[in-house]
Amino acid sequence: MNISTKTRKDYRQYLLAFLFLLPFMLFVLLCWIGPLGTTILLSFSDAKYVLSRMAYAGFSNYIKILRFDLYVPEILKITIFYIGCVLIINALFSFLLAIMVTYYIKHEMVGAVYRVLWFLPRMLPTIIYALMWIWFIDPDIGLLNPILKLFGFAGPESWILQKPFSYILLVAVNGFIGVSWGMLIYSAAIKSIPTSFFEAAMIDGATRFQIIKEIILPLLRWPMLFVTAWQTLSLMGSYGEILAIWGSHGTARAAGVDVWALYTYFKAFALGDYSYAAALSMILVIVGIILILIYFKIFGYGRLMQST
Repeated sequence: MNISTKTRKDYRQYLLAFLFLLPFMLFVLLCWIGPLGTTILLSFSDAKYVLSRMAYAGFSNYIKILRFDLYVPEILKITIFYIGCVLIINALFSFLLAIMVTYYIKHEMVGAVYRVLWFLPRMLPTIIYALMWIWFIDPDIGLLNPILKLFGFAGPESWILQKPFSYILLVAVNGFIGVSWGMLIYSAAIKSIPTSFFEAAMIDGATRFQIIKEIILPLLRWPMLFVTAWQTLSLMGSYGEILAIWGSHGTARAAGVDVWALYTYFKAFALGDYSYAAALSMILVIVGIILILIYFKIFGYGRLMQST
């Protein structure tokens, strides 16, 4: 085969690969890069109520966020608390749950039933999931307060408005629905580990805890990085369940569960301050990129790439 023939063959292969990737590239361009670019432009404008009238406003929106918005410090504290607590549940408890239903439960059918039961809340529409929680915490007809009373605890008159119970509800609602997704990722990763690794370790006298520590944990660094990063970004932009349960931004603020994403939604679609909401969104984007870089460092992204 001469050089020109080989070059034409390589060219056809590259062209074929490009054609296969083209729909995905167009999707990313239209649904991610395009909206991101629009958000960046809006954040440097003064667009309010209508997008057809806007002028360049420089860094005024960002200066307002950092210096003049009196709600930002409180919302920032609530958001950090919310993301930190729910992330522990989503990333850590989901791993422990995956160990239980995949490693400790040997019967595959029983383990599958447990995984499906934990995943049911995620399959429900957000409004149905929220209504179930509203019914569960209702002080008159709900089951939560009677259950607490059996153990000697007095439930609040309102889980939605009364602090710190509203904080507990905020974490529980989003943690319960988020743990199922991480559980499936970890379960699939554990299932992919060759059983010969476990058998060899048991022959050498290793306990179950030692197998988890020395075999499962080191082999699950990629899934841990992925789940932690994905759940962090997801939590930073989530407000659907909060809005569905608390009903309005004002109620959420009174209950102390007004997170950054919900505040951004309120500014954009309730007050029509699109430029300020875009600046708030860009703060989330910047913080998200920084956190991902930190996760890469913590989980040893360079070593993970070398090992593959």
